[in-house]
Amino acid sequence: MSGLGKLKGRGSKTDRSDTKAALIFLAPWLLGLVAITLGPMLISLFLSFTDYNLLQAPKFIGFDNFIRMFQDTRLLNSLRVTFSYVLVGVPLQLALALLVAMVLDRGIRGLPFYRSVFYLPSLLGGSVAVAILWKQIFGTAGLVNQFLSLLGIQGPGWISDPNTALSTIILLHIWTFGSPMIIFLAGLRQIPTMYYEAAQVDGAGKLTQFFRITLPLLSPIIFFNLVLQIVGGFQSFTQAFIVSGGNGGPSDSTMFFTLYLYQKGFGQFDMGYASAMAWVLLLIIGAFTAINFYAAKFWVFYDD
Repeated sequence: MSGLGKLKGRGSKTDRSDTKAALIFLAPWLLGLVAITLGPMLISLFLSFTDYNLLQAPKFIGFDNFIRMFQDTRLLNSLRVTFSYVLVGVPLQLALALLVAMVLDRGIRGLPFYRSVFYLPSLLGGSVAVAILWKQIFGTAGLVNQFLSLLGIQGPGWISDPNTALSTIILLHIWTFGSPMIIFLAGLRQIPTMYYEAAQVDGAGKLTQFFRITLPLLSPIIFFNLVLQIVGGFQSFTQAFIVSGGNGGPSDSTMFFTLYLYQKGFGQFDMGYASAMAWVLLLIIGAFTAINFYAAKFWVFYDD
């Protein structure tokens, strides 16, 4: 019994030592989580119920900031613009990513090179430099209009026309298809070839194989990319800020919700209202994510 007690004592001492070592290694992450994430979130939650302009002490006003949003026409318009951007841009981006991934999955020569080239826009698409370049390409005297002039076509001012300004930013989002494309390509490589061989024996064509084999077996990857891109789409800011010059123009056609939040918080110093907007954005993203997870059970297929 005494030997068993010694073994237990050694075991518990080792467990305590491992726990202490784990906490030491986790300490920087835990400190960052509290100081950089949880702390600011709790502070912004408190500020969302206050009138705070950065110069005076916060004044508690209850739900006035949230009620005020229903009368804020610019905010409602920013929601419309953001929803249009996400609901149009994300599906088109994923469709293009899947198409390119299927082409690359055929085993073309120089696959690593093409994979890197197509992935590069995803690394640069959210940068200020690319947004400035995009603004120059679609400007009145930009490359697009210069090309159209060679065909005898007088192109419009794409980013100065309210009817086309948002479309140029959506096109920029579609262009950054590299990240989901890489994930799709990895998923396609995991589909067993025996399924396609059996389908060919049964006389199934390429289109039937795509809808009956590729899409069902790739549905978990599609779901993963869909959730990530929707979350990222609602948080888009840099492209609209640079292309519109920070004002969401023309005629608020590129006024994203995040851009309007920035204007309220750091342009007008209405930090209480901006904090309330940030929490509304969090609720919107959470609602879309919850809907996607609920709907996933009807179309996502897991091959166990």
